[in-house]
Amino acid sequence: MYAQKASSEGSYTTPEGVTVLGAYKPEFESILTEDALSFVASLARKYSSRVTELLARRKSIQAAFDAGAKPKFFAETQHVRDGDWRVGPLPADFLDRRVEITGPTDRKMVINALNSGASVYMPDFEDSNCPTWDNMVRGQVNLRDAVRRTITHTDPRSGKHYALKEEVAVLTVRPRGWHLWEHHVMVDGAPVPGALFDFGLYFFHNAHRLLENGSGPYFYLPKMEHYLECRLWNEVFVTAQAALGIPRGTIKATCLIETLPAAFQMDEFLYELREHSAGLNCGRWDYMFSFIKTMRNDPSRVMPNRSMLTMEMPFMRAYTLLVIKTCHRRGAFAIGGMSAAIPIKDDPARNAAVMDKVRADKLREVCDGHDGSWVAHPGLIPIAREVFDAHMPGPNQIHRQREDVEVTAAELLAVPEGPRTRAEMRQNVAVTIGYLAAWLGGNGCVPLHNLMEDAATAEISRAQVWQWLRWGATLENGAPLTAADVREAVDEEFAALEARLGRHVVAAGEYLDAAFLTKMMTCGRELHDFLTLPAQDILLAMGN
Repeated sequence: MYAQKASSEGSYTTPEGVTVLGAYKPEFESILTEDALSFVASLARKYSSRVTELLARRKSIQAAFDAGAKPKFFAETQHVRDGDWRVGPLPADFLDRRVEITGPTDRKMVINALNSGASVYMPDFEDSNCPTWDNMVRGQVNLRDAVRRTITHTDPRSGKHYALKEEVAVLTVRPRGWHLWEHHVMVDGAPVPGALFDFGLYFFHNAHRLLENGSGPYFYLPKMEHYLECRLWNEVFVTAQAALGIPRGTIKATCLIETLPAAFQMDEFLYELREHSAGLNCGRWDYMFSFIKTMRNDPSRVMPNRSMLTMEMPFMRAYTLLVIKTCHRRGAFAIGGMSAAIPIKDDPARNAAVMDKVRADKLREVCDGHDGSWVAHPGLIPIAREVFDAHMPGPNQIHRQREDVEVTAAELLAVPEGPRTRAEMRQNVAVTIGYLAAWLGGNGCVPLHNLMEDAATAEISRAQVWQWLRWGATLENGAPLTAADVREAVDEEFAALEARLGRHVVAAGEYLDAAFLTKMMTCGRELHDFLTLPAQDILLAMGN
């Protein structure tokens, strides 16, 4: 247990058995009310043990993969895949999702994203967020104000004022995955699952108001690896709706298919959540990371350069087409993946080339049958909207059944061929250090090398180096990658940061911890499940 922070300002009023270890801030009192904490505690008491059991199941399944088993379509759920069933009706304000933007929950970002012209905004408590106490609770304050349309912001440096427009995007909140815990709030002496903390506070404060506004409590559910994890979410939804007197089925959730095991359970994911399901999303970057992690003990599954892992690769085509076919058969949305590209300033030629790639990516998605797509930067919204408007005249494409698509397990598990280069290894190291330094500094989403990097893209970078090292992958010089090569690359990147930013800037930031974590997670004997887990320990040790 982490020590409770002392405060001379005051303390939160908590129900019996609940202890708030995070710092007291008066503006947080309206979120961390006694009633809200009681609601979160009731969910934690009922479901925390189930979360622990499901995480243990993940480890046992991964142990089987490490011993040589392969992900497969389950025989025991064949009746679900063969059955003639559909998800529940979709809300009127959620029928058109052609452009979705995602980002963290800081106040300016929330306003800009809602005003951006996107159809949907996904405020993210997970991959693009660093889970400091301030980020997690202040994000809830910002979303509450956004739902009530009272949110404003004045930039302290420029003096520019931000407020909501008349027309705004639909909110669809992403809580943390089941593997993350909120260590700043204890219920009966144990931390609360981060997913229940994020969901519980947002739902408690906003569900009724969202319905009054003609919308509803909509969510994105990340990182699930087994359909039983969807079943747990469904039970949480049923319990939460009953507790607040909201009709069952009001919540709508989109599951991210961003783990390799989930690709073999798409029907099952929709089925478990069917009265609450809004569809599936192709979480492409985490999916690639999960492929490496799941098949980490198989030397025949070593990936080529990260830059080669495009959506045109056959294993990615199989995955995305299966999402479309599965969703449309069940009357649900199939949402495409995120473009991590960002506009390049001061270089029109390079920027034009990047925008052409984004346009081609979105054209592939809409022509394949996706009902919408993600972007990470507002500058990409006009391109995505232009492409979808030209090729999707209706609000969605659920009518396109894609019965022509047939995907086998072998196609989902096929590894693309391509080069493995020292330059790409160095780039992966640079991304990992740069992202971790930003994350440890409180920022979970950062532009690096003309891409918007979040936890998912950083995960690919560090996992790929680990995989190459684990199996002695041969680089372009004909020699296998060694731990000495990786450590040297980390040291050289750290020196380059000092030269570029200045030693005083690097020393004042989190770069030393980031470099240490990078060495640990690329050169260690075991592949860490998530880079955010050891990084969170550093956050907590720093009192964040």
